[in-house]
Amino acid sequence: MKHRKLKNSELERLSPDDFKKVRKIPVVVVLDNIRSLNNIGSVFRTADAFLIEKIMLCGITATPPHKDITKTALGATESVDWEYASDTLELIAQLKSQGYKILAIEQAEGSTSLANVSIETGSKYALIFGNEVKGVQQSVVSASDMVVEIPQYGTKHSLNISVSAGVVLWEVFRNFNEEIN
Repeated sequence: MKHRKLKNSELERLSPDDFKKVRKIPVVVVLDNIRSLNNIGSVFRTADAFLIEKIMLCGITATPPHKDITKTALGATESVDWEYASDTLELIAQLKSQGYKILAIEQAEGSTSLANVSIETGSKYALIFGNEVKGVQQSVVSASDMVVEIPQYGTKHSLNISVSAGVVLWEVFRNFNEEIN
């Protein structure tokens, strides 16, 4: 079988307005003190790809518009809804009161492997990704309903936050995909 790369015109991309109208998966991404503008932009792109409801930018995490976020996001800051919250822990309490299950993506005692996480399609989730060096704040980890760890078998045991978001959001999207279609 021969494969031909698709042209951009063949990709059936949604406009930002159409994206706003399409049904999203009930997932909020929380960025807890992310310092890299490129990582923030990359998470916007991934959130767009997997129909994420919203991104919450917390603490020192920069907000659009910023040229380095925009450069990496490739327009996703216009399609994906986002808000800023100064305090991640207060945001978590608010999301819990709105019925979200809080999942910190972190290496911790008692964590659950991503491979063993059961996503319930009738539930809403907030997925927390932490600072590139310090990870998710301990107080936020402690306030979470579950800590999810991405299995890693090499020498580093550390993934870039944008890579972690891609891995986790794909896995969550895969579970919601049939409900969306």
